[in-house]
Amino acid sequence: MSLPEPLRRQLGSFSRTVFTDSHRTSPHHPAGRADNEIVSSLPLQMSLYFNVYFFPFWWLSTVIMLHLKYPILSDYYKFILVTIMILASLIEVIRLYLGYMGNLQEKVPELAGFWLLSLLLQLPIILFLLFNEGLRIQPLERAVNMIFALFLTFQVITAFVTLKRMANKLATQFRLHEFDQVKEHPVPDLYSLGKEVRAVSMAGRDPS
Repeated sequence: MSLPEPLRRQLGSFSRTVFTDSHRTSPHHPAGRADNEIVSSLPLQMSLYFNVYFFPFWWLSTVIMLHLKYPILSDYYKFILVTIMILASLIEVIRLYLGYMGNLQEKVPELAGFWLLSLLLQLPIILFLLFNEGLRIQPLERAVNMIFALFLTFQVITAFVTLKRMANKLATQFRLHEFDQVKEHPVPDLYSLGKEVRAVSMAGRDPS
C-alpha cells in the first residue's frame, strides 16, 4: 500500500521547495557516499515504535473518561469530543503508517505527509484536548494527552530535520547525475568549435 501517485508528486514537490537547502551550490558529499549514506532517523523511529504501543492506551483511557463524564457535558462538547475521537483515531493510524514508511524506506513524500499530519492536524487536536477546560478534563486525560503532545512535538522536530537531510540527499544525487551526464556527453569547447568552422569555411573556398 502506498500513496496515490498525484499526492506523492505534490508532497515531493512540497518537500523540495520547503526542505531543500537552496544555499548548497555543489554536492556536499563525495560521489561514493551520496548513494550509500543512510539518512533515516533512529530517534524518530524509536519514537514511532513507542507511539504505536502508547496509542491504544491513550485511546482506551480517553474513551473510558468520555463515557464517565458524558452525562455532565453540554451537547456542544459531546458532539465535539465524539468527532475528535473519530478524527484523531483515523489520523493516527495513517500518520504512524506514513512515518514508518517514510523514515525506514527513506521516502520523502510519505515522511512529508507524516510531518504535515502531525503538525497541522494531530498536534492541534491534542492541545485542544489538553487545555480546553470546558471539556471537564480529568487527571488521567491530562496525563495521557500530555504524553501524546510530547510524542508529537518530538516527532515534528525530528521529522523536520530528517526531511531536510533526505531532500538534500536527493538534490545531491540529482546534481551528481547531471554532472555524470555532462562528463559522458561534454559540450564542445567554443574555441575549438570556432576553429573547426573556420577550417571548413577555408576548405570550401579552396579552388583545388
